[in-house]
Amino acid sequence: MVPEGRAGAILSHLRSHRLAGYAMVLILIIGTVEVIASVLFYEAIDRQALREDHARRVAELLVVSDRVHRLAPGDTAATMTTHHLDAATATAPAIVRSGAADEITEIHDHILRWEPELARRSLALDVERGSDGGRDLVGSMRLGDGIWLNFRSRDLSTGWPIVLRATAMTLLITVICLAIGFYALRLLTEPLRRLSAAAAEMGHGHMVRLREAGPSDLRELARSFNDMQARIEGLTDDQARTFEAISHDLRTPLSRLKLASDFVAEGEVAKIVSSSADEMEAMLRSLQRFLYAQHLECDPEPVDLTAATRDLLAPFGERAKLKAPARVEVTTWREPLLLALQPLVENALHYGNRADLRIASAGEDWTIEIADDGPGIPEDCFEKILDPFFRLDSARARDTAGFGLGIPTAHRLLERFGGKLEFRNGTMGGLIARVTVPRG
Repeated sequence: MVPEGRAGAILSHLRSHRLAGYAMVLILIIGTVEVIASVLFYEAIDRQALREDHARRVAELLVVSDRVHRLAPGDTAATMTTHHLDAATATAPAIVRSGAADEITEIHDHILRWEPELARRSLALDVERGSDGGRDLVGSMRLGDGIWLNFRSRDLSTGWPIVLRATAMTLLITVICLAIGFYALRLLTEPLRRLSAAAAEMGHGHMVRLREAGPSDLRELARSFNDMQARIEGLTDDQARTFEAISHDLRTPLSRLKLASDFVAEGEVAKIVSSSADEMEAMLRSLQRFLYAQHLECDPEPVDLTAATRDLLAPFGERAKLKAPARVEVTTWREPLLLALQPLVENALHYGNRADLRIASAGEDWTIEIADDGPGIPEDCFEKILDPFFRLDSARARDTAGFGLGIPTAHRLLERFGGKLEFRNGTMGGLIARVTVPRG
């Protein structure tokens, strides 16, 4: 059974080759039509050639037989009988009159065209089924002294020797042309496949520079794509850094506001001002973390998942538990992974009383599951909660603090660095977030 991730990769690979596949199918159809048309054409030529060949052989037989009979009447039949022709002399014709088929008329005309002097002789032709099941040309011609020459030319309907040779040659040429066409098509569509792969990587937040090669129009397309990537990355980076700077600067007046709340005489007012300032500061931290995820760059390094996750959970105390092997060594991006895990743990503790983490292997990958004991969410919202600022207050309504950027931040980080974030509801309730650790 093919794993789900592997099946998705196969489908993505097939979709990326769809254009080339359509072109190859078209070439195959053209090649098949060419072979069929060639076989029919050669078969028609072969049939015509065989009729002319039989007519030539019969014409030569008749002329030579007449001459042999004049010189040695008793030796005519033995002399003229060959592997392809049976000849016999008799006082009566075996064929009284020619058949009415167009094929017989055509052969008769060919015989007279080859040997015009036979037009003065009584000649009757017909077609009979031979002993081997084939169709034989039979006939009778009157010789000079009233004796009749009866003859049989075998295998009139055998038309495949020439057709088989022509068909084999056509198939060979077609296969060679198809192979050349497929190879040329692969070369021509390679830039398009690279463009498709780069566009997919770009959608995941990766910068992939295309090699500008191939025909001039494809080189121009690659160049335009690279320029577009550079502009989009610049705009995104500038936007993220600008909002990050703004959110950072806003924390200064918030700090002054919190400080001023300590000098407010009215206790309730001071509490409202202080709590509002704390909430706004938490929002800004969440926004900063989300924006930082847009342009974070780092290098992969060996990481002990068990130790790194245990250090991450230390500030949460007994509310967060870890179940994992003693040591799990992987090469991954430490900072993005931990930045993705932190909001997931915070989200589990925000909507539940505890967070249970489990590290396990999944084929070649390692996964980290974060399970809470909260109310869970509807399955049709698993994709929606990945969008920034999406709120699901009706389902998880303990409170509504924050921007709703924790899960989107984790999703963006994992997607950028090749990991994956999935959700499911637990059998006993609660939500389970499953992180596939990106491999460096």
